[in-house]
Amino acid sequence: MRLRHKPWAQDYMKEQSSIYIAEPTSLKGTWATEFKNNNPIYIEVGSGKGAFITGMANQHPDINFIAIELFESVAVTIVQKLVEAPQANVRVLTVDAKDLRDYFEKGEVARVYLNFSDPWPKTRHAKRRLTYKTFLSTYEDILPAKGQIHFKTDNRKLFESSLMTMSAYGMRFDWMSLDLHANEPEDNVRTEYEERFSSMGQPIYRMEATYQN
Repeated sequence: MRLRHKPWAQDYMKEQSSIYIAEPTSLKGTWATEFKNNNPIYIEVGSGKGAFITGMANQHPDINFIAIELFESVAVTIVQKLVEAPQANVRVLTVDAKDLRDYFEKGEVARVYLNFSDPWPKTRHAKRRLTYKTFLSTYEDILPAKGQIHFKTDNRKLFESSLMTMSAYGMRFDWMSLDLHANEPEDNVRTEYEERFSSMGQPIYRMEATYQN
């Protein structure tokens, strides 16, 4: 995906300090204070334009959600949505997933969502996949014991490689679908990519995996 540069994005987001967290390291271990409650925190790594996380936040007002999106030119769309339709249980970060330990203590995040991540199809780029073992280790360090990852993709090869990587890591698969929309759960919240690929007849793969620590 080619990103269009938005030079105004950073300044705009910084003006929305109740939504966008410019210095998340300062909140490590104190996110409950930021949200002003002790509700569980779910993060989505690679939130895109925010359809999933805003939909989930609306569906689950008793859960706190944090959008993790590396690119400011994409994250700004989420912030704009939250300015237009405020949701007190959502925050937005523009950080790299490999650095999540810098922003969250062990057990501070209750669940990780990975939706339509870049498949990085070339073997030499496997380490960049968000389900690679180094990323699995990072998530494990911010989740509680028996923490979960919920994963969706349209890419069968990424799904299969993720199954193998997670299995090798010792994770347990609690739920899986090779065609999510063939029998779509009522509470499924679709992402922008999910809508697009589903309209093209592409099956959506989904799984829930639990750490066995």
